[in-house]
Amino acid sequence: MTTETAQPPSVEEIYARTVLDIGIPPRPTILDILARELRSGEPDFGRIAQCVSEDVSLSAGLIKTANSPFFGFRIRARTVSHALTMLGINIAGKAIAGVALRNAFPASPALERFWDASARIAEYSGHLVGLLGVREGIRSDDAYTFGLFRDCGMPVLMRKFPAYRDTLLRANANPDKRFTTIEDEDFPTNHAIVGCLLAQSWSLPEEICLAIRHHHDFLLMQSGAISLPPASRRLVALAQLAEYIHQQHSGMNQTEEWAKLGTASLSTLELGQVQLDELVAQVATRSAQADID
Repeated sequence: MTTETAQPPSVEEIYARTVLDIGIPPRPTILDILARELRSGEPDFGRIAQCVSEDVSLSAGLIKTANSPFFGFRIRARTVSHALTMLGINIAGKAIAGVALRNAFPASPALERFWDASARIAEYSGHLVGLLGVREGIRSDDAYTFGLFRDCGMPVLMRKFPAYRDTLLRANANPDKRFTTIEDEDFPTNHAIVGCLLAQSWSLPEEICLAIRHHHDFLLMQSGAISLPPASRRLVALAQLAEYIHQQHSGMNQTEEWAKLGTASLSTLELGQVQLDELVAQVATRSAQADID
């Protein structure tokens, strides 16, 4: 009688087990539909609109996104079909993913503040691309999407570990250690890894997944680092600058991350102190005008 040697789990099995154990929300069906339509070469806007319209929150979120001052359309979307036409299938897909992400977690006051801050940082990131120009292939909608998903691992860990909020407070206040190092001291993973897994399972672009995975790695953000692709490095720098601007004007969610990542972010974006001060004023003014409109 022979006995079979147990085979070690495959990478795919380990990945699936990690997603299940941590509680990462599954990829929404609507994203699969969008992906199929994109691959077809001739997307059926009617089918997409019908699928989105079946979910009231997705419909409202997509229309709200199309009407956001961030995109600057002169006319307002009234229907899902109109919003899809205005945004285009690629940007609409990213907008739908952002709405679906927020809907994947139960509402709570703490998470509402988190999502609102993420949305503001995403908008600022997109505005910065408009002011600085497209570089390394990163467009405004790419920066906007990264801003929404950058910290998406946090609500996953909040739901999994009740003590995670205390760890966040310590990580935000620590001026020396890498943010994720403090998380790793308390838990078996950190929000950057979990966020990357979520982004990968939701089929976000690779440069966004890598940026999520390494957005606290200040050594990889230094100009001499070559292991982080330029597109991912630029995404991290834009969002870090956006967060700095948000903190300067809101006085909320103060962290030590700009002290750790600010110099590398400015170097990546090829900005000096004078340009930084001008950008802080420009983005804040543009945002204030958008809020009025």
